[in-house]
Amino acid sequence: MKKKIQKINCLLIEHFGIPERPKRLPDPLDIIIGTILSQNTNDKNSYKAFLNLKKSIKHWDELLQMKPSQVEKLIKVAGLGKQKSSAIINLIKNLKEKNGKVNLSHIKKMNDGEIIEELTSHKGIGVKTASCVLLFALNRNVCPVDTHVHRILNRVGIVKTSTPEKTFYKIEKYIPENSAHTFHTNLLRLGREYCTPTNPKCYDCPIESECNYAVKNFTSKKPIKKNDFFLLDSIK
Repeated sequence: MKKKIQKINCLLIEHFGIPERPKRLPDPLDIIIGTILSQNTNDKNSYKAFLNLKKSIKHWDELLQMKPSQVEKLIKVAGLGKQKSSAIINLIKNLKEKNGKVNLSHIKKMNDGEIIEELTSHKGIGVKTASCVLLFALNRNVCPVDTHVHRILNRVGIVKTSTPEKTFYKIEKYIPENSAHTFHTNLLRLGREYCTPTNPKCYDCPIESECNYAVKNFTSKKPIKKNDFFLLDSIK
């Protein structure tokens, strides 16, 4: 599996290059809130919602002074306002009650498994969100698995799994050292531009030679639309 991942990673780098990321790691709490906002919407809308929240407060604990409806209104552009505002407020409230302060500095000394267990203990936060904190805020060599990554790794034949969470645990030990960010980000872009849920653009796909997908599409050729804005690399 590791050799297959390395090969695909190299092909993606040849095609997309190495994705840029902030020179300074963002705050873990910013990343976890940004990831909650990103659920079931595109990165541009979730980034707008994130900025709306940041501009309305000086510190995250100020959200506890707002009515849930106010928070919902601020993040409306990202959709699922009630669900997402509830998860964010619940997280902030729990951190305040448990640690006396609203931050995630205490997780930095934990190992990856401990951090996932700690973060997923909060309602509305799953393994994918926790793994995004590991990669984007703590620079751990962890590859988060969303629907794009899950779809691609199953089509290619690296895994045969039924959920993104199962895919995550299948590949976690096989990510080459210092490659998780590049691999994850380039897979996201591949899923947006080429390996789409329907009518994938196999005719132009940079990893087609390594793919075992049974129903490849070599017809209905359409131009590739660039889609390289990534929410979690935009949070600084």
